[in-house]
Amino acid sequence: MTSPADDRGLFEAAAPSANAEHSHNAPARSVSELSAALKRTVEETYSHVRVRGEISQPKLAGSGHCYLRLKDDSAVIDAIIWRGSYSRLSVRPEEGLEVIAVGRLTTYPGRSSYQIVIESMELAGQGALLKMLEERRRRLAAEGLFAPERKRPLPFLPRTIGVITSPTGAVIRDILHRLNDRFPVHVLVWPVLVQGEGAAQQVARAVAGFNALPADGRGAVPRPDVLIVARGGGSLEDLMAFNEELVVRAVAASDIPVISAVGHETDTTLCDFAADLRAPTPTGAAEMVVPVRLDLLAQVHEGGQRLTGSLRRLIAERAMRLEGLARGLPPIERLLEEQVQRLDERSERLTRAGRGYLDRRLAEVRHLGAALRSPREQIAAKQAQLGQTAAALRSASDYLMRDQATRLGHLTTRLRPDGVLNGMARAERDLEGLGQRQHQAFERRLADLSQRLTAASERLQASSHEAVLRRGYALVRDEQGAVLSGQAAAVAAGAVRVQFHDGDVSAQVHGPLDDGSAPGPAEPPARRPAARKGKAGDGRQESLF
Repeated sequence: MTSPADDRGLFEAAAPSANAEHSHNAPARSVSELSAALKRTVEETYSHVRVRGEISQPKLAGSGHCYLRLKDDSAVIDAIIWRGSYSRLSVRPEEGLEVIAVGRLTTYPGRSSYQIVIESMELAGQGALLKMLEERRRRLAAEGLFAPERKRPLPFLPRTIGVITSPTGAVIRDILHRLNDRFPVHVLVWPVLVQGEGAAQQVARAVAGFNALPADGRGAVPRPDVLIVARGGGSLEDLMAFNEELVVRAVAASDIPVISAVGHETDTTLCDFAADLRAPTPTGAAEMVVPVRLDLLAQVHEGGQRLTGSLRRLIAERAMRLEGLARGLPPIERLLEEQVQRLDERSERLTRAGRGYLDRRLAEVRHLGAALRSPREQIAAKQAQLGQTAAALRSASDYLMRDQATRLGHLTTRLRPDGVLNGMARAERDLEGLGQRQHQAFERRLADLSQRLTAASERLQASSHEAVLRRGYALVRDEQGAVLSGQAAAVAAGAVRVQFHDGDVSAQVHGPLDDGSAPGPAEPPARRPAARKGKAGDGRQESLF
């Protein structure tokens, strides 16, 4: 229970908060600051998540990163697998595949979206995978690859043993240690991938390669008497390379006896059925292939085990200290993730923009080229226009002469001969002078138009492609006469015709020239004809034609 005074104190304390809701004193954040705060919150809260969903729209970029989506019946989340993590995946992303993805959540401020960065991936359930393996086992067994009569006995004391495994794992060390403890023999190691993309192909090639060595021992490398296909333990997805049909057929076709030592004792692969003998572990394979030696080697092996254990503990201690120091440093991969994703998007947009820009420019050039008229057509049009103008001037001159003659006749009939002889003489002289001036004006006008036409013709000839050819350039066409405007078109045409200013020659294009040579000299600017000055005081402006 609270007293009225206490209630009043609570009310007074809450009042400033209500007023603060309507204040505008809160600092304004930029978009980048808000995006960075959201990114930190999401990454710190969901630094490790396991998501189950169906893969949709997987896309492998040119940079090696994989972009996809995980969805269920009611939601979709974007996902990305960086190149380093993608190469270590045991399951490759495929459309419609249901998986369990392990990674962390982050945001991409460039699109205001969130996504999961996948670090590992596994199938959602082993039911479908086991069903597929069972169907494959039945099909191969029906072909007789697992028949007992195909099994061959192992040699009692092999001189050379071939081991097919990873050179960096603990399996090869265990096998070599066991062989040295029991009976040292010559060992040939064929390094292969035992997990991930390309592992099955490498294992099959290794089995075939050992069988391809000469059996008489005359080669530089001796042929093994027995083969061991080995791998350490792991999940069903990790051992999928030894369930591939390619590996099973290679083991079954081997002329050299094969021991399958894949996984632990509880792990079973199709390679075990095709091999001549199955070992529960890689160490067990080493025990099967050679007999026991002296007890002294057991003591040496024990000392070696203690040394190996102390070395492993020392390495583990140093690794733990190194991990502790590394926690205080920000991982460089996270700093580059956003920029790498942004670079992928910009590179795709730049490629599309470049193609679009070139297509638009090519269309504009073709449109402008189709609208151009040849110099001959323009000269012919101007000549026709000049002829029409000359004809009009002649008609006007004739009409003026006839009109002046008619007016003179009228004046002559109205005037008396005795009083106007002197006036008629003056009129005749004036009429004759007027005709001469009109004829001279016509000749000057005709000469002016002819000179302007000649200058326009010279300018057109200077700007035509024939003038360009006379300056040392050439026009390339294909055998049908079409103009080739680029290197790719000339290489595709093969046989071309090269037009010079004094004739054509044929040529054969063998391919693009990529020797880094510098471009030729720039074309000198064409001299523009000097503008003809008009007469003083006529007020006319020269036109192009």
